[in-house]
Amino acid sequence: MAIEIQPTVCIGLVNPKTPTNVGGIMRASGCYGVDAVFYTGKRYEYAARGPLQYNADTQGAAERIPLKGVASLLDVIPADAKLVCVDLVVGATALPDFEHPEKAFYVFGPEDGTIGQDIIDRADAVVYVPTVGCMNLAASVNVVLYDRLAKAHRSEALACLDGDALIRQSRDNNNRTRVKAKK
Repeated sequence: MAIEIQPTVCIGLVNPKTPTNVGGIMRASGCYGVDAVFYTGKRYEYAARGPLQYNADTQGAAERIPLKGVASLLDVIPADAKLVCVDLVVGATALPDFEHPEKAFYVFGPEDGTIGQDIIDRADAVVYVPTVGCMNLAASVNVVLYDRLAKAHRSEALACLDGDALIRQSRDNNNRTRVKAKK
């Protein structure tokens, strides 16, 4: 009998516009342990058919993490995940004040629009990144996923990680720089 693994973190994108942003989101997903990325709309698919100007997913996360177009993000939320919308919406909670659920389905609005009211109305939480002006879509995903990691129970999430070993494993092959010991 096969064991079905329930995802812990998924990303939903409302009608993303560019392959560069989606590639950046896939890279962030690989860095922060996202299980799957879903998107709606056709703009990304149309843009991805053309020549790729920049490959933002230089770590090849798209080879390990499913990226799937869907008709409705509401139809793919795992049953036990909390729906968290991330958008500049009046009444939203500032990200520094937000406590991330253990299992989350984060939905991000498009680069040039907002999350639909039907999704906002179903959300367990709506949060925003407090900035002056709006952020790039891939940057917003990175900030939210980093915030999730930073607020995680460090003893559980990082207990098995030796910081230097993690750095060696994660850095680019061309980076051999180190901090000198203080005298």
